[in-house]
Amino acid sequence: MYGTDLCGPSFWDSSQVPVTEKEAMNQFSDVLQKTAFIDRDGTLIEEVNFLSKVEDLRIFPHTNEALALLRESGYRIFVVTNQSGIGRGIYTEDDMHRIHRVMAETLQGLIDGYFFCPHLPDAGCLCRKPRTGMLESAAGGFAVDRERSWMIGDKQLDIDTGINAGIRTALVKTGYGTKTAMGQGRQADVVGEDLLDAVRQILGS
Repeated sequence: MYGTDLCGPSFWDSSQVPVTEKEAMNQFSDVLQKTAFIDRDGTLIEEVNFLSKVEDLRIFPHTNEALALLRESGYRIFVVTNQSGIGRGIYTEDDMHRIHRVMAETLQGLIDGYFFCPHLPDAGCLCRKPRTGMLESAAGGFAVDRERSWMIGDKQLDIDTGINAGIRTALVKTGYGTKTAMGQGRQADVVGEDLLDAVRQILGS
């Protein structure tokens, strides 16, 4: 499914059937469900500056196990990712979708969907992290249980996004995470060496 509304957080899920964002949302239950919002670059996959080619995609070896543990524990899983390379003209939305298709296939459908912001950092949009537009869009359409949901990422803006949205946060030390952990920003509830370590702490909390 594809959402192509570039004026706000767009949604694409793991299936291959094009529908509107509203139609995609209506396919999910109205029952509140705990949700893991996960950053893409540096968290699920290796950090590549403005990743635009499938050939450069490197999924961390531990990612599949981490996502499987979350799903087995009843979490819905959404990727939330800033993709200003689209707004900068470095790559297209279709380029990004191709990468997400490969991720979906490789990770065997463990990710329920992707929210992405294509705007430039100075565009003033509400969806670019650390603003909460992508999470608010998910919460408005997918019955998110905020008290039991998490934002996981490697940058301070990921932690700030979760805090701003009123959910718990986990920092991973992959990507920019080690540098982030040494910073003076707001602190995450959990700090893990990687996504798998963070997930194990979350499930044990």
